[in-house]
Amino acid sequence: MDRIRIVGGNKLNGTISISGAKNAALPLMIAALLTEETLILDNVPRLADVAQLQRILGNHGVDIMSAGKRSGDREYQGQTLHISAADIIDTTAPYELVSRMRASFWVIAPLIARMHEARVSLPGGCAIGTRPVDLLIMALEKLGADISIDGGYVVAKAPGGLRGADIAFPKVTVSGTHVALMAATLAKGTSVITNAACEPEVTDVADCLNKMGGRITGAGTPCIIVEGVDRLHGARHTVLPDRIEAGTYAMAVAMTGGEVQLSGARPELLQSALDVLCEAGATVSVNNDGIRIGRNGAGLRPVKVATAPFPGFPTDLQAQLMALMTCADGASVITETIFENRFMHVQELARFGARISLDGETATIRGIDRLRGAPVMATDLRASVSLVIAGLAAEGETMVNRVYHLDRGFERLEEKLSACGASIERIRD
Repeated sequence: MDRIRIVGGNKLNGTISISGAKNAALPLMIAALLTEETLILDNVPRLADVAQLQRILGNHGVDIMSAGKRSGDREYQGQTLHISAADIIDTTAPYELVSRMRASFWVIAPLIARMHEARVSLPGGCAIGTRPVDLLIMALEKLGADISIDGGYVVAKAPGGLRGADIAFPKVTVSGTHVALMAATLAKGTSVITNAACEPEVTDVADCLNKMGGRITGAGTPCIIVEGVDRLHGARHTVLPDRIEAGTYAMAVAMTGGEVQLSGARPELLQSALDVLCEAGATVSVNNDGIRIGRNGAGLRPVKVATAPFPGFPTDLQAQLMALMTCADGASVITETIFENRFMHVQELARFGARISLDGETATIRGIDRLRGAPVMATDLRASVSLVIAGLAAEGETMVNRVYHLDRGFERLEEKLSACGASIERIRD
Protein backbone atom coordinates (compact mmCIF):
# COMPACT_ATOMS: atom_id res chain seq x y z
CA MET A 1 0.00 0.00 0.00
CA ASP A 2 1.47 3.38 -1.04
CA ARG A 3 2.66 5.93 1.49
CA ILE A 4 3.74 9.55 1.19
CA ARG A 5 6.92 10.74 2.89
CA ILE A 6 7.30 14.45 3.67
CA VAL A 7 10.20 16.37 5.18
CA GLY A 8 8.73 19.66 6.39
CA GLY A 9 10.08 23.20 6.45
CA ASN A 10 10.26 24.17 2.76
CA LYS A 11 8.37 27.17 1.44
CA LEU A 12 6.27 26.63 -1.67
CA ASN A 13 7.10 28.75 -4.72
CA GLY A 14 6.03 28.30 -8.33
CA THR A 15 2.91 27.39 -10.29
CA ILE A 16 0.32 24.68 -9.68
CA SER A 17 -2.18 23.84 -12.43
CA ILE A 18 -5.65 23.18 -11.06
CA SER A 19 -7.29 20.02 -12.37
CA GLY A 20 -10.92 19.51 -13.39
CA ALA A 21 -13.38 19.19 -10.52
CA LYS A 22 -14.00 15.64 -9.34
CA ASN A 23 -17.38 16.69 -7.92
CA ALA A 24 -18.49 17.83 -11.38
CA ALA A 25 -16.77 15.15 -13.47
CA LEU A 26 -18.54 12.26 -11.74
CA PRO A 27 -22.16 13.46 -12.27
CA LEU A 28 -21.25 14.62 -15.79
CA MET A 29 -20.02 11.11 -16.64
CA ILE A 30 -23.22 9.65 -15.19
CA ALA A 31 -25.31 12.09 -17.26
CA ALA A 32 -23.99 10.35 -20.38
CA LEU A 33 -26.44 7.53 -19.58
CA LEU A 34 -29.29 9.90 -20.52
CA THR A 35 -28.53 9.78 -24.26
CA GLU A 36 -27.68 7.17 -26.87
CA GLU A 37 -25.34 9.67 -28.53
CA THR A 38 -21.73 10.35 -27.47
CA LEU A 39 -20.95 12.84 -24.71
CA ILE A 40 -17.42 14.27 -24.90
CA LEU A 41 -15.99 15.60 -21.64
CA ASP A 42 -12.77 17.61 -21.58
CA ASN A 43 -10.58 18.37 -18.53
CA VAL A 44 -11.56 15.20 -16.68
CA PRO A 45 -9.09 14.61 -13.80
CA ARG A 46 -7.12 11.37 -13.59
CA LEU A 47 -8.39 10.09 -10.26
CA ALA A 48 -9.18 6.73 -8.67
CA ASP A 49 -12.86 7.71 -8.39
CA VAL A 50 -13.03 8.56 -12.11
CA ALA A 51 -11.48 5.19 -13.00
CA GLN A 52 -13.91 3.41 -10.67
CA LEU A 53 -16.90 5.16 -12.26
CA GLN A 54 -15.63 4.14 -15.69
CA ARG A 55 -15.80 0.51 -14.50
CA ILE A 56 -19.33 1.03 -13.16
CA LEU A 57 -20.55 2.62 -16.40
CA GLY A 58 -18.86 -0.18 -18.36
CA ASN A 59 -20.98 -2.64 -16.42
CA HIS A 60 -24.06 -0.97 -17.94
CA GLY A 61 -22.65 -1.38 -21.46
CA VAL A 62 -21.19 2.12 -21.80
CA ASP A 63 -18.18 2.52 -24.10
CA ILE A 64 -15.59 5.03 -22.87
CA MET A 65 -12.60 6.15 -24.90
CA SER A 66 -9.90 8.26 -23.28
CA ALA A 67 -8.10 10.53 -25.72
CA GLY A 68 -4.38 11.07 -25.24
CA LYS A 69 -2.57 14.39 -24.87
CA ARG A 70 -2.58 16.64 -27.91
CA SER A 71 0.05 19.10 -29.10
CA GLY A 72 -0.13 22.27 -27.03
CA ASP A 73 -1.78 20.67 -24.01
CA ARG A 74 -0.63 21.95 -20.63
CA GLU A 75 0.63 19.56 -17.98
CA TYR A 76 -2.27 18.28 -15.84
CA GLN A 77 -4.75 19.58 -18.43
CA GLY A 78 -6.87 16.52 -17.82
CA GLN A 79 -8.09 13.78 -20.08
CA THR A 80 -10.82 13.84 -22.70
CA LEU A 81 -13.44 11.11 -22.35
CA HIS A 82 -15.75 10.07 -25.20
CA ILE A 83 -18.67 8.36 -23.44
CA SER A 84 -21.21 6.41 -25.48
CA ALA A 85 -24.25 4.81 -23.85
CA ALA A 86 -25.90 3.81 -27.13
CA ASP A 87 -26.92 0.40 -25.78
CA ILE A 88 -27.57 0.03 -22.06
CA ILE A 89 -27.32 -3.72 -21.56
CA ASP A 90 -27.85 -3.87 -17.80
CA THR A 91 -29.85 -1.61 -15.48
CA THR A 92 -28.37 -3.17 -12.32
CA ALA A 93 -25.50 -1.47 -10.50
CA PRO A 94 -24.05 -4.20 -8.26
CA TYR A 95 -22.91 -3.91 -4.65
CA GLU A 96 -19.28 -4.79 -5.35
CA LEU A 97 -18.98 -1.69 -7.57
CA VAL A 98 -21.30 0.84 -5.90
CA SER A 99 -20.03 0.05 -2.39
CA ARG A 100 -16.65 1.63 -3.22
CA MET A 101 -17.97 5.09 -4.12
CA ARG A 102 -21.10 6.93 -3.04
CA ALA A 103 -21.57 8.99 -6.19
CA SER A 104 -22.07 5.86 -8.28
CA PHE A 105 -25.52 5.51 -6.71
CA TRP A 106 -26.59 8.47 -8.86
CA VAL A 107 -26.79 6.18 -11.93
CA ILE A 108 -30.28 5.40 -10.66
CA ALA A 109 -31.52 8.75 -12.05
CA PRO A 110 -30.59 8.42 -15.74
CA LEU A 111 -31.41 4.69 -15.75
CA ILE A 112 -34.96 5.22 -14.47
CA ALA A 113 -35.41 8.29 -16.71
CA ARG A 114 -34.27 6.63 -19.93
CA MET A 115 -34.85 2.91 -19.37
CA HIS A 116 -37.80 3.25 -16.94
CA GLU A 117 -36.18 0.83 -14.51
CA ALA A 118 -33.10 0.51 -12.32
CA ARG A 119 -31.72 -1.73 -9.60
CA VAL A 120 -28.91 -0.04 -7.71
CA SER A 121 -27.08 -1.14 -4.58
CA LEU A 122 -27.19 1.13 -1.57
CA PRO A 123 -23.90 3.09 -1.61
CA GLY A 124 -20.59 3.04 0.21
CA GLY A 125 -17.82 5.67 0.19
CA CYS A 126 -16.19 7.82 2.87
CA ALA A 127 -17.14 7.14 6.49
CA ILE A 128 -18.07 10.74 7.29
CA GLY A 129 -21.56 10.35 8.66
CA THR A 130 -24.65 8.51 7.55
CA ARG A 131 -25.37 10.56 4.40
CA PRO A 132 -28.59 8.65 3.66
CA VAL A 133 -30.17 8.39 0.23
CA ASP A 134 -33.70 9.06 1.47
CA LEU A 135 -33.87 12.51 -0.17
CA LEU A 136 -32.71 11.06 -3.49
CA ILE A 137 -35.42 8.40 -3.31
CA MET A 138 -38.00 11.04 -2.33
CA ALA A 139 -37.14 13.07 -5.45
CA LEU A 140 -37.57 10.06 -7.73
CA GLU A 141 -40.86 9.10 -6.08
CA LYS A 142 -42.15 12.65 -6.64
CA LEU A 143 -41.36 12.16 -10.33
CA GLY A 144 -43.53 9.04 -10.37
CA ALA A 145 -41.05 6.23 -9.78
CA ASP A 146 -42.22 3.20 -7.82
CA ILE A 147 -39.40 2.37 -5.41
CA SER A 148 -38.75 -0.55 -3.07
CA ILE A 149 -35.74 -1.84 -1.13
CA ASP A 150 -34.84 -5.47 -1.76
CA GLY A 151 -31.78 -7.17 -0.29
CA GLY A 152 -29.73 -3.98 -0.02
CA TYR A 153 -30.77 -2.79 -3.48
CA VAL A 154 -33.01 0.14 -4.42
CA VAL A 155 -35.40 -1.13 -7.10
CA ALA A 156 -37.01 1.67 -9.14
CA LYS A 157 -39.67 1.28 -11.82
CA ALA A 158 -41.59 3.76 -13.97
CA PRO A 159 -43.27 1.76 -16.76
CA GLY A 160 -44.82 4.82 -18.39
CA GLY A 161 -41.83 7.05 -17.83
CA LEU A 162 -41.30 9.79 -15.24
CA ARG A 163 -43.63 12.78 -14.89
CA GLY A 164 -42.72 16.36 -14.01
CA ALA A 165 -43.36 17.33 -10.40
CA ASP A 166 -42.60 19.81 -7.64
CA ILE A 167 -39.65 18.61 -5.56
CA ALA A 168 -39.07 20.53 -2.32
CA PHE A 169 -35.98 19.38 -0.45
CA PRO A 170 -36.26 19.79 3.36
CA LYS A 171 -32.53 20.57 3.46
CA VAL A 172 -29.93 21.47 0.86
CA THR A 173 -28.53 18.33 -0.76
CA VAL A 174 -26.02 18.28 -3.61
CA SER A 175 -26.64 14.58 -4.28
CA GLY A 176 -30.40 15.06 -4.26
CA THR A 177 -30.18 18.03 -6.62
CA HIS A 178 -28.01 16.09 -9.10
CA VAL A 179 -30.43 13.15 -9.07
CA ALA A 180 -33.54 15.33 -9.42
CA LEU A 181 -31.93 17.34 -12.22
CA MET A 182 -30.91 14.31 -14.29
CA ALA A 183 -34.19 12.45 -13.79
CA ALA A 184 -36.37 15.49 -14.55
CA THR A 185 -34.70 16.21 -17.92
CA LEU A 186 -36.52 13.28 -19.55
CA ALA A 187 -39.72 13.49 -17.48
CA LYS A 188 -42.99 14.44 -19.16
CA GLY A 189 -43.89 18.00 -18.20
CA THR A 190 -42.27 20.61 -15.96
CA SER A 191 -40.44 20.00 -12.68
CA VAL A 192 -39.68 22.65 -10.07
CA ILE A 193 -36.82 21.85 -7.64
CA THR A 194 -36.85 24.10 -4.57
CA ASN A 195 -34.20 24.43 -1.86
CA ALA A 196 -31.84 23.15 -4.55
CA ALA A 197 -28.08 23.11 -3.97
CA CYS A 198 -26.35 26.16 -5.48
CA GLU A 199 -22.90 24.58 -5.77
CA PRO A 200 -20.94 25.41 -8.97
CA GLU A 201 -20.76 21.69 -9.78
CA VAL A 202 -24.58 21.58 -9.98
CA THR A 203 -24.52 24.53 -12.39
CA ASP A 204 -21.85 22.78 -14.47
CA VAL A 205 -24.02 19.66 -14.82
CA ALA A 206 -27.05 21.79 -15.74
CA ASP A 207 -25.00 23.63 -18.39
CA CYS A 208 -23.94 20.31 -19.90
CA LEU A 209 -27.51 18.95 -19.86
CA ASN A 210 -28.66 22.09 -21.69
CA LYS A 211 -25.96 21.55 -24.34
CA MET A 212 -27.44 18.04 -24.72
CA GLY A 213 -30.86 19.52 -25.44
CA GLY A 214 -32.22 19.85 -21.91
CA ARG A 215 -34.34 22.82 -20.88
CA ILE A 216 -33.12 23.87 -17.45
CA THR A 217 -33.24 27.34 -15.92
CA GLY A 218 -32.28 28.61 -12.48
CA ALA A 219 -29.27 26.35 -11.82
CA GLY A 220 -27.06 28.06 -9.25
CA THR A 221 -30.12 29.39 -7.39
CA PRO A 222 -32.35 27.63 -4.83
CA CYS A 223 -35.10 27.18 -7.44
CA ILE A 224 -34.39 25.16 -10.60
CA ILE A 225 -37.04 24.68 -13.30
CA VAL A 226 -36.73 21.72 -15.67
CA GLU A 227 -38.97 21.38 -18.72
CA GLY A 228 -38.79 17.73 -19.71
CA VAL A 229 -37.79 16.74 -23.25
CA ASP A 230 -38.34 13.50 -25.17
CA ARG A 231 -34.65 12.81 -25.75
CA LEU A 232 -31.20 14.27 -25.28
CA HIS A 233 -28.38 14.29 -27.83
CA GLY A 234 -24.60 14.25 -27.64
CA ALA A 235 -22.51 17.29 -26.75
CA ARG A 236 -19.03 18.46 -25.79
CA HIS A 237 -18.39 20.02 -22.40
CA THR A 238 -15.34 21.11 -20.39
CA VAL A 239 -15.32 20.22 -16.68
CA LEU A 240 -14.92 23.32 -14.51
CA PRO A 241 -11.76 23.70 -12.35
CA ASP A 242 -11.70 22.04 -8.94
CA ARG A 243 -12.36 24.69 -6.27
CA ILE A 244 -11.52 22.23 -3.47
CA GLU A 245 -8.14 21.43 -4.99
CA ALA A 246 -7.48 25.17 -5.45
CA GLY A 247 -8.46 25.90 -1.85
CA THR A 248 -6.30 23.02 -0.60
CA TYR A 249 -3.15 24.28 -2.33
CA ALA A 250 -3.94 27.83 -1.23
CA MET A 251 -3.95 26.63 2.38
CA ALA A 252 -0.73 24.68 1.85
CA VAL A 253 0.97 27.89 0.68
CA ALA A 254 -0.46 29.83 3.63
CA MET A 255 0.87 27.09 5.92
CA THR A 256 4.42 26.95 4.55
CA GLY A 257 4.93 30.50 3.30
CA GLY A 258 6.12 31.38 -0.17
CA GLU A 259 4.09 32.35 -3.23
CA VAL A 260 2.29 30.14 -5.74
CA GLN A 261 0.23 30.82 -8.84
CA LEU A 262 -2.86 28.57 -8.94
CA SER A 263 -3.21 28.34 -12.70
CA GLY A 264 -6.75 27.92 -13.98
CA ALA A 265 -8.40 28.52 -10.59
CA ARG A 266 -11.58 30.61 -10.62
CA PRO A 267 -11.91 32.90 -7.58
CA GLU A 268 -15.70 33.14 -7.73
CA LEU A 269 -15.90 29.40 -7.02
CA LEU A 270 -14.18 29.69 -3.63
CA GLN A 271 -14.52 33.30 -2.53
CA SER A 272 -15.52 32.41 1.04
CA ALA A 273 -12.35 30.34 1.49
CA LEU A 274 -10.18 33.10 0.00
CA ASP A 275 -11.76 35.59 2.42
CA VAL A 276 -10.86 33.34 5.35
CA LEU A 277 -7.28 32.98 4.09
CA CYS A 278 -6.93 36.76 3.89
CA GLU A 279 -8.29 37.02 7.42
CA ALA A 280 -5.67 34.48 8.52
CA GLY A 281 -2.82 36.54 7.06
CA ALA A 282 -2.33 35.24 3.52
CA THR A 283 -2.23 37.51 0.49
CA VAL A 284 -4.58 36.73 -2.40
CA SER A 285 -4.56 38.38 -5.82
CA VAL A 286 -6.55 37.51 -8.93
CA ASN A 287 -5.02 37.63 -12.42
CA ASN A 288 -5.77 36.44 -15.93
CA ASP A 289 -4.29 32.99 -15.26
CA GLY A 290 -6.08 32.32 -11.96
CA ILE A 291 -5.18 33.14 -8.36
CA ARG A 292 -1.82 34.05 -6.77
CA ILE A 293 -1.54 33.12 -3.09
CA GLY A 294 1.29 34.00 -0.74
CA ARG A 295 2.44 34.49 2.83
CA ASN A 296 5.78 36.14 3.26
CA GLY A 297 6.91 36.72 6.83
CA ALA A 298 3.57 37.49 8.45
CA GLY A 299 2.31 35.16 11.17
CA LEU A 300 -0.98 33.28 10.93
CA ARG A 301 -3.98 34.83 12.65
CA PRO A 302 -6.76 32.72 14.20
CA VAL A 303 -10.20 32.61 12.55
CA LYS A 304 -13.73 31.60 13.44
CA VAL A 305 -15.53 29.66 10.70
CA ALA A 306 -18.68 27.55 10.25
CA THR A 307 -19.07 25.32 7.20
CA ALA A 308 -22.12 26.00 5.03
CA PRO A 309 -23.55 25.13 1.62
CA PHE A 310 -22.26 27.24 -1.30
CA PRO A 311 -21.49 30.14 -1.29
CA GLY A 312 -20.47 29.53 2.35
CA PHE A 313 -17.22 27.96 3.54
CA PRO A 314 -17.04 24.42 2.05
CA THR A 315 -17.11 21.39 4.34
CA ASP A 316 -14.55 19.85 1.94
CA LEU A 317 -11.99 22.49 3.07
CA GLN A 318 -12.68 22.22 6.79
CA ALA A 319 -9.90 19.70 7.54
CA GLN A 320 -7.35 21.72 5.55
CA LEU A 321 -8.26 24.92 7.43
CA MET A 322 -7.92 23.09 10.73
CA ALA A 323 -4.40 22.00 9.82
CA LEU A 324 -3.56 25.61 8.93
CA MET A 325 -4.91 26.92 12.23
CA THR A 326 -2.71 24.57 14.29
CA CYS A 327 0.08 27.13 13.86
CA ALA A 328 -1.97 30.35 14.23
CA ASP A 329 -1.21 32.84 16.99
CA GLY A 330 -4.25 32.24 19.21
CA ALA A 331 -7.38 30.13 19.34
CA SER A 332 -9.48 29.35 16.26
CA VAL A 333 -13.00 27.92 16.25
CA ILE A 334 -14.34 25.72 13.42
CA THR A 335 -17.94 24.49 13.43
CA GLU A 336 -18.96 21.67 11.10
CA THR A 337 -22.63 22.00 10.10
CA ILE A 338 -22.81 19.68 7.08
CA PHE A 339 -21.61 16.23 8.19
CA GLU A 340 -21.87 14.89 11.72
CA ASN A 341 -18.73 12.75 11.73
CA ARG A 342 -16.14 14.86 9.95
CA PHE A 343 -13.55 15.43 12.67
CA MET A 344 -11.67 12.14 12.28
CA HIS A 345 -8.52 14.05 11.32
CA VAL A 346 -8.34 15.64 14.79
CA GLN A 347 -6.66 12.63 16.40
CA GLU A 348 -4.13 12.41 13.59
CA LEU A 349 -3.31 16.13 13.73
CA ALA A 350 -2.74 15.67 17.48
CA ARG A 351 0.14 13.33 16.56
CA PHE A 352 1.94 16.41 15.19
CA GLY A 353 1.52 18.09 18.59
CA ALA A 354 -1.57 20.09 17.57
CA ARG A 355 -3.82 21.24 20.44
CA ILE A 356 -7.44 20.68 19.39
CA SER A 357 -10.45 20.17 21.64
CA LEU A 358 -13.87 19.04 20.47
CA ASP A 359 -17.30 19.96 21.77
CA GLY A 360 -19.94 18.32 19.60
CA GLU A 361 -19.77 19.86 16.14
CA THR A 362 -17.27 22.56 17.18
CA ALA A 363 -13.49 22.31 17.29
CA THR A 364 -11.26 24.78 19.11
CA ILE A 365 -7.69 24.90 17.83
CA ARG A 366 -5.07 26.54 20.00
CA GLY A 367 -2.11 27.39 17.83
CA ILE A 368 1.43 26.32 18.66
CA ASP A 369 4.80 27.58 17.36
CA ARG A 370 5.77 24.47 15.45
CA LEU A 371 4.41 21.05 14.57
CA ARG A 372 6.63 17.97 14.71
CA GLY A 373 6.59 15.31 12.01
CA ALA A 374 4.94 11.98 12.81
CA PRO A 375 3.61 8.79 11.23
CA VAL A 376 -0.10 9.40 10.52
CA MET A 377 -2.97 7.61 8.83
CA ALA A 378 -5.45 8.99 6.29
CA THR A 379 -9.06 8.38 7.33
CA ASP A 380 -10.98 9.91 4.43
CA LEU A 381 -10.38 11.96 1.28
CA ARG A 382 -10.29 15.51 2.65
CA ALA A 383 -8.86 14.59 6.07
CA SER A 384 -5.90 12.90 4.42
CA VAL A 385 -4.78 16.03 2.61
CA SER A 386 -4.93 18.01 5.88
CA LEU A 387 -2.19 15.67 7.14
CA VAL A 388 -0.09 16.52 4.09
CA ILE A 389 -0.53 20.25 4.81
CA ALA A 390 0.55 19.72 8.41
CA GLY A 391 3.52 17.62 7.30
CA LEU A 392 4.73 20.33 4.89
CA ALA A 393 5.22 22.71 7.81
CA ALA A 394 6.26 20.24 10.53
CA GLU A 395 9.80 19.75 11.80
CA GLY A 396 11.33 16.52 10.54
CA GLU A 397 9.75 13.61 8.70
CA THR A 398 6.07 12.78 8.29
CA MET A 399 4.83 9.50 6.83
CA VAL A 400 1.20 9.53 5.61
CA ASN A 401 -0.21 6.01 5.38
CA ARG A 402 -3.29 4.76 3.46
CA VAL A 403 -2.94 7.40 0.75
CA TYR A 404 -5.42 5.65 -1.54
CA HIS A 405 -7.89 8.12 -0.02
CA LEU A 406 -5.81 10.94 -1.52
CA ASP A 407 -5.76 9.31 -4.94
CA ARG A 408 -9.56 9.44 -5.02
CA GLY A 409 -9.62 13.23 -5.17
CA PHE A 410 -6.20 14.77 -5.84
CA GLU A 411 -4.43 14.36 -9.16
CA ARG A 412 -0.64 13.86 -8.82
CA LEU A 413 -0.52 15.68 -5.50
CA GLU A 414 3.11 14.91 -4.69
CA GLU A 415 4.26 15.91 -8.19
CA LYS A 416 2.50 19.27 -8.03
CA LEU A 417 3.88 20.05 -4.56
CA SER A 418 7.44 18.87 -5.23
CA ALA A 419 7.57 21.06 -8.35
CA CYS A 420 7.07 24.02 -5.99
CA GLY A 421 9.87 23.02 -3.65
CA ALA A 422 8.21 20.63 -1.20
CA SER A 423 10.23 17.63 -0.03
CA ILE A 424 7.55 15.03 -0.73
CA GLU A 425 7.66 11.62 -2.36
CA ARG A 426 5.48 8.58 -2.85
CA ILE A 427 6.78 5.31 -1.48
CA ARG A 428 5.37 2.25 -3.21
CA ASP A 429 5.46 -0.83 -1.00
